Amino acid sequence: MNDDGSTLAQTSAPLLAALQAVVDPSRAAFHTPGHKQGQGAPENLKRLLGAAAFKADLPELPELDNLFAPEGAIFQAQRLAAAAFGAEQTWFLVNGTTCGIEAAVLATCNPGDKLILPRNAHQAAIAALILSGAMPIFVEPAYDSNWGIAHGVTAAAVAIALEQHPDAKAVMVVYPTYYGACGEIEAIAQITHHYHIPLLVDEAHGAHFAFHSHLPISALAAGADIAVQSTHKVLAALTQASMLHVQGSRIDRQRLSKALQLVQSTSPSYLLLTSLDAARQQMATQGQVLMSRTLELAERARTQISQIPRFSVLQPACPTAGCIAFDPTRLTIDVTQLGLTGFEADEIFAPRFRGHCGAAGASASHVHGDVRKY
Repeated sequence: MNDDGSTLAQTSAPLLAALQAVVDPSRAAFHTPGHKQGQGAPENLKRLLGAAAFKADLPELPELDNLFAPEGAIFQAQRLAAAAFGAEQTWFLVNGTTCGIEAAVLATCNPGDKLILPRNAHQAAIAALILSGAMPIFVEPAYDSNWGIAHGVTAAAVAIALEQHPDAKAVMVVYPTYYGACGEIEAIAQITHHYHIPLLVDEAHGAHFAFHSHLPISALAAGADIAVQSTHKVLAALTQASMLHVQGSRIDRQRLSKALQLVQSTSPSYLLLTSLDAARQQMATQGQVLMSRTLELAERARTQISQIPRFSVLQPACPTAGCIAFDPTRLTIDVTQLGLTGFEADEIFAPRFRGHCGAAGASASHVHGDVRKY
C-alpha cells in the first residue's frame, strides 16, 4: 500500500520507480559497490553491460528500503507480487530458489525431524537437510520407462510415507519436474494437511502457471503452504532472482523470515530485486497475452519437430503415474534414433545452428529446452 493507505495497481512497479529515482551519476558515492556507479568499472565490462547497469547497481540506500525489514518500495513490490501470484505473502530472493528451499526446510524442521521428499529433489533440498539437521524420508517418484525419466511422486506414495511416519514435520514435492510433468498436487496437499503439516513445493519451473488457464494449476491454487519459484528461469527476471510465496497458518512466518536471513546475502543486488518487480508487472498486465503466444509457439514447434524423421517429442499420456498434467511450453526431444546422445546432439546444435538448450539441457538421450521467449 502507499503511505496514504491506498492500494497500488499491478500496473505500477514501486521498486523499479524507487531505483530510477535515486540513480544520479552526479551524486558522490561514499558507499559500496567499489565501481562507484561505473566510474571505476573495467571498460570492457562496461561496454558489455552498458553504463546504465552500473549506475543502477546500488546498495540498500534509505530510499531503496531494506530486504530483511522492508517498509517501503520492497514491501510494496512484494505485496503486489503476492497478489499477482495468488499468495498471502511473498518474499523476494536474491540467492535463487536454492535459498528459498533451504529457508522453507529451516522454517519447518528442527534437527532430527522427519521431512518427506522425493528422490528426484533438487540438490538444494539436500543442502537444506544438511543445514537443518532434518532426517529425510525419501519417496520414489513415478518412473517413465519409455523415456527413462522420473515424474512426480504419487499421492498414494505420499500417503504411505505419512502412514509410516505420522510424526513427519513437512512434505516437499517437485512440481513441475524439469521435464514439465505435474503430479497429483491437489491430492497430495489434502493428504499432507490431514496430518496438520505443511506442503512445501519446489515450483522452480512453474512460475508461469498462474497466468493462463491452459497451463497446469499453480502450486498455491492447489493448496501448497510454501511455493518457491525461479522467476528468472521461466519469466523475465535476471538470473538468480526468485520468489518465495506463502499462504495459510501452517508456516511460522517470523521463523521463515529469520531463516531467509541465514541463507541470503546481506548485500542484495537491486538489479536482481528490481527485475523481480518488473517481471511481476509484466506478467500481471500482459501475462495472458504472452502465455497465449507462448502456447501457440510451443504447439507449432512440437508439431514440426515431431514430423522430422527419427525425432520424437515428449508428450506424456496424462493422466499417468506421477503426471496428471503437463507443461506444454516444455520441449524435450529424443535423439536416440539418430544414434546420438543428448550431449552429442547439443555439441552439434550449438555451434552449427547458434542455439543452446536450457540449463542442464542435455542428457544421455534427450535434448531439452523451452519456448518461453517474449
